[in-house]
Amino acid sequence: MSFFQKLKEGLTKTKESFFGKVDNLFKQFVKIDEDLLEELEELLIMADVGVASTMEIIDKLREKIRNERLSESEQAYEALKQILIEMIGEGEPINTGDELTVILVIGVNGVGKTTSIAKIATILKRDGKKVILAAGDTFRAAAIDQLGIWADRVGVDLIKHTEGSDPAAVVFDAVNAARSRHADVLIVDTAGRLHNKKNLMDELAKINRVIGRELPDAWRETLLVLDATTGQNAVIQAKEFKNAANITGLILTKLDGTAKGGIVFSIKKELGIPVKFIGVGEKADDMEVFNAADFVNALFEKD
Repeated sequence: MSFFQKLKEGLTKTKESFFGKVDNLFKQFVKIDEDLLEELEELLIMADVGVASTMEIIDKLREKIRNERLSESEQAYEALKQILIEMIGEGEPINTGDELTVILVIGVNGVGKTTSIAKIATILKRDGKKVILAAGDTFRAAAIDQLGIWADRVGVDLIKHTEGSDPAAVVFDAVNAARSRHADVLIVDTAGRLHNKKNLMDELAKINRVIGRELPDAWRETLLVLDATTGQNAVIQAKEFKNAANITGLILTKLDGTAKGGIVFSIKKELGIPVKFIGVGEKADDMEVFNAADFVNALFEKD
């Protein structure tokens, strides 16, 4: 099964709760009028697209209708799709050039951080990259063990210390291992603890100092994992993390378990951070590099 097909199936709940209603809405209206736009606005807000994002979408659609002199609801329907694709923008790919790339992955417990790391490793390995994982979340023994299981399953090396070890020391050993084993990408699991922002900032700063000292030319990414099922809470969480870390991209998980897939639009509008990966299942190949057109087309495509 192609990932696009998985994406379509994974977004079923969002399609049924929202985009199916949008489809029906446009079928009810032969001509475009303010009643159509008002009902569309209500549906967008209900789908966790967010008030600010919704107003921008409606304003752009109204402008497009006026400037392009659209009169049929089907024309407005297609215009809406294009506006949504442009609004999300393309996810910026992970830079995996000649130098070693280091990816720090942050996020609170339960969002799917560890499995996301394994899935990204699977994607990179599929693309011919040599990947090493670092178990930097040393505050939970379960996190180290879980990452070890996934590393074995995916077939990549794991650098780990014992529970309670200094995360920066793990990263130091992982950097040296990545260098000596000629790895292309080092992915570091980190502990995300929003209740103590200072500790989080201090820990990330220490890890980044080690990387900067040992690998001054390495390309660095800091990816935040968000659980799509939490809706607007994911946006609040992302704002907190953004204040504590230089986030370069987002990983959106559990899209298959929620009717709140519209959160993608709200996140992009409020944070301005690109979504780099999306996940629609538990298996290692149930995550893919984010593609705005595929995402919107999967939402709108009729079964």
